[in-house]
Amino acid sequence: MKKTLLLGAASFAVALSSSAMAYDGTNCKEPGVCWEPKPGFPDKVAGSKYDPKHDPNELNKQAQSIKEMEARNQKRTEHLSKTGKFVYEVEEIN
Repeated sequence: MKKTLLLGAASFAVALSSSAMAYDGTNCKEPGVCWEPKPGFPDKVAGSKYDPKHDPNELNKQAQSIKEMEARNQKRTEHLSKTGKFVYEVEEIN
């Protein structure tokens, strides 16, 4: 009984592992490089009608906000080193 149960569990594990290695419909150039476009889409997105054409101003918003944050933090640390008091609101620093 134990042998049969163990054999059944082993065959079930083998069946599960072999199904994970089944063909998934992609043509891989090398292991891990399996991207291929869906039917009807171009091979290269850049320059096609599917190119998102991001606005550079929108992409630079985070970099700009980080620069502003660093400038505020610089003012806070300068005020802290001069007075010994930490002031969160930069507008209150004279």
